[in-house]
Amino acid sequence: MPKADELSPSLWAYLGDALYEVYVREQLILDPAYHNTGELHREAIKYVRAEAQARIVSYISPRLTAEEQDLIRRGRNQKSGHIPTHTNAVTYRYSTAWESLLGYLYLTGREERMHELIAAGFAYLKAELKKRNSSVDPAKVSLKQKEEE
Repeated sequence: MPKADELSPSLWAYLGDALYEVYVREQLILDPAYHNTGELHREAIKYVRAEAQARIVSYISPRLTAEEQDLIRRGRNQKSGHIPTHTNAVTYRYSTAWESLLGYLYLTGREERMHELIAAGFAYLKAELKKRNSSVDPAKVSLKQKEEE
């Protein structure tokens, strides 16, 4: 297998996307509140959509090492060749940055750190959902609304 540094940030993101999705699904199936795959799917979308992942980056940024900040920057600046239709380009780039960070950490054997960051991001989004009585997707809450609280 090639070294992580020999791969592009878009390949890190490809892997990171899958790793994050598995974590979210695992957490949701362990939650007794969800009884069928339709409910699980609707709930998972709240965590894996680009807006939610971009909010995670904003939330965890102060906790990142200098190297991790650089990995976020590299992932964010990676040209994907994909034009998002479901979100704006800036949000899409930050979600790609999140996925890139996760993929890189996994590929370099830092799974414990990867899990630590994923758990922190998931807990943050879960708290946002709970705070809003699960009726508002935390990814759609503007930063202005967040500051007013």
